[in-house]
Amino acid sequence: MTLLDWTIIGLYVAVMLGTGAWFAARVQTQDDYLLGGRSMSPWGVGLSYFATMFSTLTYLGIPGELVRHGPMILAQLAGLPVAAFLIGRYVIPLVMQQPVTTAHQILEARLGLGVRTLGAFFFLLMRLLWMALIIHTTSSIVLVPVMGLDPSTAPLIGIAMAVITVAYTSMGGFKAVVVTDVLQTVILFGGAILTIAVITFDFGGFGWMPDRWAVHWQQPSLGFDPTARMSFLSVALSVAAWQCCTAGSDQMAVQRYLATRDTHTARQMLFTGLACMAAVTVTLALVGAAILGYSIAHPDVLGGEQAILANADGIFPLFIAKVLPSGIRGLVIGGLLAAAMSSLSSGLSSVTSVLTVDFVERLTGRRASDFYHTLPSRLLPWIVGAVVILLGAAISRIDGNLIEVGNKVVNILVAPLAGLFFMAMFVPSATPFGVITGAVAGIASGLLISYWKPLTGSDGIGFLWMLPIALTLQMAVGCVASLLPIGPRARPLPAQEPRITHDKS
Repeated sequence: MTLLDWTIIGLYVAVMLGTGAWFAARVQTQDDYLLGGRSMSPWGVGLSYFATMFSTLTYLGIPGELVRHGPMILAQLAGLPVAAFLIGRYVIPLVMQQPVTTAHQILEARLGLGVRTLGAFFFLLMRLLWMALIIHTTSSIVLVPVMGLDPSTAPLIGIAMAVITVAYTSMGGFKAVVVTDVLQTVILFGGAILTIAVITFDFGGFGWMPDRWAVHWQQPSLGFDPTARMSFLSVALSVAAWQCCTAGSDQMAVQRYLATRDTHTARQMLFTGLACMAAVTVTLALVGAAILGYSIAHPDVLGGEQAILANADGIFPLFIAKVLPSGIRGLVIGGLLAAAMSSLSSGLSSVTSVLTVDFVERLTGRRASDFYHTLPSRLLPWIVGAVVILLGAAISRIDGNLIEVGNKVVNILVAPLAGLFFMAMFVPSATPFGVITGAVAGIASGLLISYWKPLTGSDGIGFLWMLPIALTLQMAVGCVASLLPIGPRARPLPAQEPRITHDKS
């Protein structure tokens, strides 16, 4: 790390804090703070959606996955159009008709307070664990080795990163989150492009591009193969299911729909985010291929092919530290920070929304003034940040690469949360008892699939099957349990005047 690198990183942090301060003076109401006034540009919010979901876990995980296991991860591109159609056609129009601030208010309108509270709890636990994993990954796997620091400084780096993110998020609210996300999208994409450019220049062309299937890569598998770590079908189906679950139930997605004017612009937002996700996925896969080619051509620099296989997730940070020239190194580190902080800021904003609306407002029994809400909303991110830092200490105990750890830690709750919403929105016969029973089945099946080997000592099916199987089982059990004469029947969603001004779909 040179003075130029530190200067670039310092400028990046200053811009983030300055953006938060600039928007702080322009927040006047609760909708301004939590939803950006419900009239934001779909393109900006779409980039924010991408930056939110595309964390450091993915930024490092895709190159590491390609280096260690090959390009099967690119099968996820086949799942994105499926999710775009299903969410755009069925979920967004329904959500945009409801006068809500958080997604969980829809659960209460249909299934009662208990299901709303359960959904809010699932979301909070899932996103707190997700943010903790991001902080642990960025500090321990990225910044410590890249900056040449002692591993014992990782907790301090995590605290500093969390404090900076909480500062600009708590000051400027959702508009600050979106604007910084747009800037961070440009930075993280630029960091990947610069990495490819440096390696291409070193080779004098695209000689790093693989011309054969590497011996250490998993052999291609196309259909249902429960013994394969990944197959084309399992990757595509898992990503389609994850995108549908997340875009259809996660407050971080629903918050962005509600921040736009109407159904048409909400769809534009989603399609923008998914298109950007596809482009950066391909770019990061090329980063992995380029770094693998560089390590083989220069075994004295990165340790050669066998050395990097032992730490595939760490190969990108190692390349940044050892190969990139001063200045470019600072820009790429800024890209890694952008991937982490964009996700953290969006997570903090959405968690704050849920805590404020689903708990603070409901438990007080009355709707307070907008000023009353903005004050605790600006304090809550600091409390959430402290909890996330504490949770990060336990994350390192989970085995597997970043893609696997993300599935085992965070995605356990993706299907149960989505199942609550899909039952509420699309199953007329759903009952609170049936929905909760289905959620128990979804969690149990997810845990069994993800942790089958440590629980039984034998190999189970591939971890990518966890989410589609858990969601299918939850829906099936929920529908059957809803037929039992237990508890009240679900109420229809209240008829509301659609918040649509022009629907060109």
